[in-house]
Amino acid sequence: MTPINRKRHTIDATGTPVGRMATEIATLLQGKHKPTYEPHVDDGDFVEVANSDKMKIDERRAEQKFYYRHSGYPGGLKSRSMAHQLELDPTKVVQEAVAKMLPKNKLRAPRMKRLTFTK
Repeated sequence: MTPINRKRHTIDATGTPVGRMATEIATLLQGKHKPTYEPHVDDGDFVEVANSDKMKIDERRAEQKFYYRHSGYPGGLKSRSMAHQLELDPTKVVQEAVAKMLPKNKLRAPRMKRLTFTK
């Protein structure tokens, strides 16, 4: 078994659409860019996203896309528009997009821990 060599990648989000940036981040976190890629081995790299508040988002999409969460109680569905989420914390928009692009298995949480943000 070969040792896991993790590199650190920095992605500048200035003027980049959310989806295109999220696919690039998901590929780096999974390690699909490496020749030693195996789906059951977590050998992805660290990814740091800079300037997440300056990413390119269509105004119409920001008003039409909603993020939902549920408290578990009857009537506990809460929603927030993408525009409101961008005002509060733009990193959550990127985190959710990347998390939904990663495979839904036990490796998703450790991969998401390697995603960090800087101003």
